[in-house]
Amino acid sequence: MAEALRDARREPGECTLVAVSKTFDAEAIEPVIAAGQKVFGENRVQEACGKWPALKAAHPGIELHLIGPLQSNKTREAVQLFDAIQSIDRVKIARAVAKEMRAQDRSIELFVQVNTGEEPQKAGIFPGQADRFIAQCRDELELRIAGLMCIPPVDEEPSLHFALLEKIARRNGIDGLSMGMSGDFDVAIAFGATHVRVGSAIFGARDMKIAKASS
Repeated sequence: MAEALRDARREPGECTLVAVSKTFDAEAIEPVIAAGQKVFGENRVQEACGKWPALKAAHPGIELHLIGPLQSNKTREAVQLFDAIQSIDRVKIARAVAKEMRAQDRSIELFVQVNTGEEPQKAGIFPGQADRFIAQCRDELELRIAGLMCIPPVDEEPSLHFALLEKIARRNGIDGLSMGMSGDFDVAIAFGATHVRVGSAIFGARDMKIAKASS
């Protein structure tokens, strides 16, 4: 990351590493915290609720991001546990999160997930609908959108999708860009990523049976 930031002529603190700890238990996460990592990402609310309350209590200053799809029946737990939700992608969820933040008197960072590849099996608002959705979140629901997030198709050049996300963010006055994973975070940094989501490069290969069950 430091090298990629230098190559992009950006400052060292301009991109946050989100260590993706999905499917890994507390025992595997503890050494990463001990090494100094403070920001983590999880895909499922239920899984996170099983391990992170104790970890956060034991390690003050941990920041937890939800990077997977949010179901409306998990909104209360998500707002209570997470410090950021990167997967806001429809009005129903945005409205539920806004209501829950008011109920809990808690403000968390919100990112809109954009399905830049328009893949039907993947979560996220389509690019052509992003401007309207962002405006609705801001104007109707009075939500502050801190950033945008995307997961490019695995068989396409990621830079095209990173450039598209940056363009959408720029025209909507949004600073945060969560894009790039273990295999392409350096490319994402070159295109302005403020958050990169890295899992396997930190924790190693996941047990695919467990990963599939938690997806």
